[in-house]
Amino acid sequence: MTSERQNRNDLLLDAAIAVAVLAASIALLVAGENENGGGDIGVGSVLLAALTALPLIWVRRAPLAIFVFVGLASIALNLVADPAGPPLGPTLALYWVAATGTPSRSRLALALGLVVAVFAGHLAASGEFLDTGMVFGIPLWTGAWLAGDRTRARRERMAALEERALQAERDAERERRLAAAEERGRIARDLHDSAGHAMNVILVHAGLGRLKSADDPQAAREAFATIEEVARESVGEIDQMVRVLREHAALPPGGNEVEPPPGLAAFDGLVERHRAAGLRVTTQVSGRRRPLPPGVDRGAYRILQEALTNAARHGDGSAQVELTYRPNALEVNVENPLPRERSNHASGGGHGVIGMRERAALLGGSLEAGSRDGRFQLHARLPFSDKPA
Repeated sequence: MTSERQNRNDLLLDAAIAVAVLAASIALLVAGENENGGGDIGVGSVLLAALTALPLIWVRRAPLAIFVFVGLASIALNLVADPAGPPLGPTLALYWVAATGTPSRSRLALALGLVVAVFAGHLAASGEFLDTGMVFGIPLWTGAWLAGDRTRARRERMAALEERALQAERDAERERRLAAAEERGRIARDLHDSAGHAMNVILVHAGLGRLKSADDPQAAREAFATIEEVARESVGEIDQMVRVLREHAALPPGGNEVEPPPGLAAFDGLVERHRAAGLRVTTQVSGRRRPLPPGVDRGAYRILQEALTNAARHGDGSAQVELTYRPNALEVNVENPLPRERSNHASGGGHGVIGMRERAALLGGSLEAGSRDGRFQLHARLPFSDKPA
């Protein structure tokens, strides 16, 4: 609807311009006849003047064709009359040729050739090499061409700027969707880690409660209370993550609808939960403890969480954890004894170890895990910049 209204407004404007050009052309004819001492202008001259002006109504649709038509009509008019000024219709048509044409050499050469041809026709029709109309007409037509060419260049420049802006918006949207997909992948990994850790803690405490229910009811109640606490926390975290994963729309730019998973600030709570489940955990922190980049902080926590879960499930009841803060890296060491029946089995290829190794690799680090001399040993190195996080 807006386009139709714009087209109608353009047509009305062009019609008004054509009528004004016709009136000015007739005035120039009258002035030319008065200068030469002639009488009234003839009907043929008025008709030819109309043919040099009225076709401008359709100049937006076919500027080159209109320019040729009004140029030929102007030559015919100069053959039968002597206007007192340059041809106005071809001048405006020339402006539209330059304003709407393409900047290609062939189109430009064609338009310039037509200009030369029309000039030659006017010179031949006037009978003089340079009359008053031609003296004013040459700079007028040159100015019309330059003005039209500037208009075309400005319009193309604006179109290029709009296209670049649209392309920038498309690139930003694509980057936003890629970031959202990467975030969903991270959430899915955290969901797997959180659920696996919670299930293993619940499994250990459920077994403890079953064994202690008869001879130590207090210990059984504490085990069941831990199960309830872990289950409630896990359900809340899983519910939040699943709610985000179910959304089809991308995450808003610059925002995150899910709280980040815990980092090493929650390490003490993780150790206490495992101790309450019966795993004897000893910890040691070496080096200057300082804030870490979010990715390294979360990755180290998840690796420790998975390592302690594996120690509780497959170990012999104890684990030693050592965190070492290097100048440009965090080193994580977890070691636990293996039961006699597992001490000779090489370990390190399970899904948990694969996931930990993948996390370390994504952070630009490395992770080695395996059993040796009856003990399972895990060593991870997570590099980071020493600049403040």
